[in-house]
This record gives sequence, C-alpha cells and structure tokens, in this order.
Amino acid sequence: MERRFYILSIALEAVFANRFRSILTALGIIFGVAAVIAMLAIGNGARQEILDQMKLVGVNNIIILPKTESQMEEAAKEGATGKQTTEKYSPGLSLADAEGIASIIPSVERVSPEVIYESVLISKGVSTYGKISGVTPDFFDVFSLTLESGEMFNEEQLREGKAVCILGATLKTRLFPQTDPVGQYLKSGNIWLKVVGVLQSRAVSDDLSSNMGISDYNNQVYAPIQTLLMRYRDRSVVTTAMIRGNSNNTTVVSGDAVMSFSTSANGNEDAFNQIDKIVVKVKETELIVPTTDIIRRMLARRHAGVDDFEIKVPELLLKQEQRTKDIFNIVLGAIASISLIVGGIGIMNIMLASVMERTKEIGIRMATGATRKDVVFQFLSEATMISLTGGVIGIFLGLALAKIIMQLTGILTIVSGISIVISFGVSASVGILFGYMPAKKAASQDPVTSLRYE
Repeated sequence: MERRFYILSIALEAVFANRFRSILTALGIIFGVAAVIAMLAIGNGARQEILDQMKLVGVNNIIILPKTESQMEEAAKEGATGKQTTEKYSPGLSLADAEGIASIIPSVERVSPEVIYESVLISKGVSTYGKISGVTPDFFDVFSLTLESGEMFNEEQLREGKAVCILGATLKTRLFPQTDPVGQYLKSGNIWLKVVGVLQSRAVSDDLSSNMGISDYNNQVYAPIQTLLMRYRDRSVVTTAMIRGNSNNTTVVSGDAVMSFSTSANGNEDAFNQIDKIVVKVKETELIVPTTDIIRRMLARRHAGVDDFEIKVPELLLKQEQRTKDIFNIVLGAIASISLIVGGIGIMNIMLASVMERTKEIGIRMATGATRKDVVFQFLSEATMISLTGGVIGIFLGLALAKIIMQLTGILTIVSGISIVISFGVSASVGILFGYMPAKKAASQDPVTSLRYE
C-alpha cells in the first residue's frame, strides 16, 4: 500500500508539473459532463411538466367540446363530395348528452357537464372580470380540486338552482382581500350569489388551457349548473331575439334590467350548444379508448350524424407528447455523451504524447526497481486524476448551466442525483479506459532502449 501511495504522489507531481496541458486535456471531460447533466436536467423538467399536466387534466379523463361554426364549415368543405345533401339538425351539446353518457356506458365513473359565461363580478364596490361556471360536484372530483374553506354544494342547492357559488383563489384575493368570503355576497351581472366555499390555488399553464380545454381554476366562480341554466340563460331554449335573427346578442332579463354575457367558453358568439364542455372520467385506463369510441358513436346518433363536437383524450395526448420528448432527450443525451468520448480520446492522445516525452524517465524508473505494473499504475493514475478532476468541475458547470437555462429560457430544469452519479462515474470510466493504452505502452518500453533515448 505504501508503494501505491508513493506511485500516486509521483503521478500527482507529473500532473501539476504540466498543469496547463492537464487543464486542456480535461476540457473535453468538463464540457461533456456539464452537457450530460444539463440535458438530463431538461429531460427531467419536461417529464415533470407532463406529470403536472396529467394531474391538472385528471386521471382517465375524456373531454368533449362543441365545435365552432368555422370548424364545422371547414369540416364540411373537406368532406364535400359534390353531391347535394339534406342539411340535418343537431340539438348541440346538451345536459341530456351528459346524463345519457352517465346512465348508459358502464365504464364511466363520473360525468361533469359545464356551462361557462364571462361576466363582470362585483363585491363591496370592487369589480373584476372573470368567468362564472355552472358545474356539478363531480367537477371537483374529476379534477381533484379541494376546498380551502367553506363547503360544497348540497342537494337542495343543486336541485333548485340556488344562488350560491364557490370562489377561485385569484378571485378571492381580488374581491375579498381582507375578509373571509364565506357567507359574503358577490354580484355577477344582476344576480347576487352567496359564497359558500373557496378553492385551493391550482396553477394551469397557457398551453394546457388552450390545447386541452382546461380553464384557469383560480379565476372562476363556480355555481350549480342548474343555477346558470335557470337564472342566467339556457341556450337550448328558443327566444324571441333568436327568432328575429339577433342570435349574436345574448341577453338575460331579470325584472327591468338586462344583462349581457358571452355565449360560449371558446369565444363562439353564435353557439347553440346548451353546455360548453363535458368531462368524462373512465374507471380504468385501459378502457379509455373503447369508451371514447362508444361516446363518439353515441353522440353522433344523438346529434343526427352532425359532426358538431370533438373528443379529446388528454392523457393519451400527453403520453404521446412525453414519448416524443423522451426520444428528443435521448438524442440530446447521446450528442452530449459524444463530448465525453471526445474527451477520452483527448486524454489518450495527450498521455501517448507524454509517454513519448518521458521515455527516458520510464527507463530510469524501471532500471531503479519499478516493475511494469508500477509504470502502468502511474500513467493510469495520471489519466484517472485528470478525468476525475474534469468530472468534478463539469458537475459544477452542469449545475450552473441548468440554472442559467431555466432563468434565460423559462424551461423547467431538474437536476437529479442519479444524473450526477452517472456523469461522474462515466468520467472516471473514461479516464481508466482511455488511459490504459498509454499506460500499457509505457510499461512495455525496454529499459535499456529507454535509457539511450534522447
């Protein structure tokens, strides 16, 4: 053991004696390790975002949305065959569709219909712009939303359409910054609603909101769905304004007052659908695809074959996105790993050159009693020291690089302990593998020939 420590000290002296060359040799390892850690951090961040999105959209959910008139026109143009066909009537997406799905399809666990209006919300002289959503208690279970305070709607409130509501976290801060909103009243349009509960905060990204039809839970007021259909507007009911051709203007009459609301959650003012969205929660993941097919055929039959709805399966879309990102991360990791290989080749080349330069030194050492194993151990130790030092520096550089990427680009990066262990282990392995050939060549030198070398 004492002999090994002595050889290590000689190797360490050699590294410090040529410190500039050693630093240049280690650069490949440094940048390789840093690149691997940074790329794995980006991959971990992307995976975490997908998992967070899956939590937001709920587990095993199917989202049914009505198509806008422009989408239906485009679909009609694409499917046109040149033959004249009879135009069919569809009642649009309705509460009856949701009830039918819940009662007929056995693989369905819960069904959450939703009606959304945009409105000005007022409380104690403070006003803000937000959305009021008509939902059932299943909505909060489907999306795993919990109450921060207060209570859920009761059966009487749901059945009779009572003027009660649950506040999102952002609206609570805006409308009731200093007081507990539970038991207080807020005005939406000309309807006063009693606050019975407040939701815990839940962040939703803009991409998820637009691509998956998921709303910002924090900036909404939730009322029983019957409350909106009875007290605000039921779009399935034909009004005088619609008969006169003023379907673009959505009005609600309450006494002598007239209130205006947006008629569609997706911005389609000519919407004729009674509800804006249906979210179906399936019992088992493997039942999602067959259930989606059954729902599509069922709604097509109920809508007289009119393609006025679209079905999205967020979990399948997100898993496909995750697979795409995983492939991309593997490619990035492979590219980053090439730097480690290049760094190893650099170590091998420099150590081979060092063997040539130190031929006489090798001869003297072997002539004074050093064995071939001692020479192999010395040069292998030098290569390993360079690679390990480069690995340590690369780890710190990789951590800094991951943080810089997150701050400059907004991309979530998560550095895991296993990525550090892997990169450090690879750097040590590179030093041993690529340092063995020069070490073996040094040990194979003939001592007599080495002593005569100039």
